[in-house]
Amino acid sequence: MEGKGELVKIVGAVLLPQVGGYVNGKLTRNEIPGWYNQLKFPSFRPPNWLFGPVWLSLYTGMGYASYLVWKTGGGFGGPARIPLMLYGTQLALNWAWTPIFFGMHQLKWSAVEIVALTSSVAATGVAFYNLNKLAGYLFIPYFAWCAFASVLNYSIYKLNTPSTATIEEVTDESKQK
Repeated sequence: MEGKGELVKIVGAVLLPQVGGYVNGKLTRNEIPGWYNQLKFPSFRPPNWLFGPVWLSLYTGMGYASYLVWKTGGGFGGPARIPLMLYGTQLALNWAWTPIFFGMHQLKWSAVEIVALTSSVAATGVAFYNLNKLAGYLFIPYFAWCAFASVLNYSIYKLNTPSTATIEEVTDESKQK
């Protein structure tokens, strides 16, 4: 019977991050046909269909990693407490990015937010690794994707923000006329 109880805990840990992913996925899908498709993108942007499967696998890995840390570190009352708090922080930051980018259309603030997310993912991965090596390793693809997404987000911000000319540029242009 204990095996069944552990399976329920694993399933719960894996499903928890999927909840935010599901909710945010609905918001994302609503914005793609209009606002999102009007943006300028860098050449290295992955196709839209790739994001869903990537996030499904990343959420599954991070959820299982959280279970491993919880189990190895004695739950919230043991040495797993701080790593699990870091996990909760990065998960909240993860879930917050979509409403900032897709909901509020805040390219600049979503770029700032995703850097904070990527940093918290790195801290969580290290903390997890210190308790359970596999849990730490499961955060490597997540960190890599967040680092890539940070560059992508910043590039979208730069491509879609009107540039302001410097005084020198304005002066040079007026001399040419």
